[in-house]
Amino acid sequence: MAPSSNAYWPPSPGYWPSSKFSSMGFYKGFRNLWGPQHQSLDQNALTIWLDRTSGSGFKSVRPFRSGYFGASIKVQPGYTAGVITAFYVRYGLERSYNKVFSLSNNEAHPGFHDEVDIEFLGTTFGKPYTLQTNVYIRGSGDGRIIGREMKFHLWFDPTKDFHHYAILWSPKEIIFLVDDVPIRRYPRKSGATFPLRPMWLYGSIWDASSWATEDGKYKADYKYQPFVAKYSNFKASGCSAYAPRWCHPVSASPYRSGGLTRQQNRAMRWVQRYLMVYNYCQDPKRDHSLTPECWG
Repeated sequence: MAPSSNAYWPPSPGYWPSSKFSSMGFYKGFRNLWGPQHQSLDQNALTIWLDRTSGSGFKSVRPFRSGYFGASIKVQPGYTAGVITAFYVRYGLERSYNKVFSLSNNEAHPGFHDEVDIEFLGTTFGKPYTLQTNVYIRGSGDGRIIGREMKFHLWFDPTKDFHHYAILWSPKEIIFLVDDVPIRRYPRKSGATFPLRPMWLYGSIWDASSWATEDGKYKADYKYQPFVAKYSNFKASGCSAYAPRWCHPVSASPYRSGGLTRQQNRAMRWVQRYLMVYNYCQDPKRDHSLTPECWG
């Protein structure tokens, strides 16, 4: 739902965590994971694409146990239904599809991994992209994976220019940020509902026609191939899995202890009020006994 006032941009968060972390060259922090023929690097701007033969993905060279993970991303305009562009962290076996950006540990713990996602869900002509955030805890991979999805429209067109998307993960919380505006905070309420094992950082593009666009109503149409995503301004800073125990988790706010300022919370509430289009905790079709953080 669009804002009813003239203010179509969120209030200033008053703090810009992306400015606190240095950018890195792609090959300093990442390697190709699959689809190398569908990746190209030009002056530290990475282009990956999907066509009928394959998508592509990349992965951080080291795992982390906390940190700030960001990239500036530009996605393709036009018909992109069924296509996922992702950035994510994961604990544990890489699946054969693309994520925009995420943390994960699936290779270390196949079938029992944790994952934190930012994903662009492809769209049809004239409709906006949906940005999906998700948290998986000890996913089974056998159809019983419990997703914790929150979906948003954006206050800008992500096809026109690069914008910065980030995940901040600490032992206390996960914060999703877009251009330094917090859009979601997922606090640790229990060890059973929060990822604590080391995770790697990934990015990818892939065909998810079965569910990505309006629950699979619209599929990838390869007459519009290739589907292209561009990444730059890579940031991955924090405590690696090999760092000493005294390594201090990073923060998304001026508070070293974590959390958000009042101004950051105000900006996040604005986004969730006007631009959130799905919240798993408010979905009556979900079994909320499986997501105790929604009522606990």
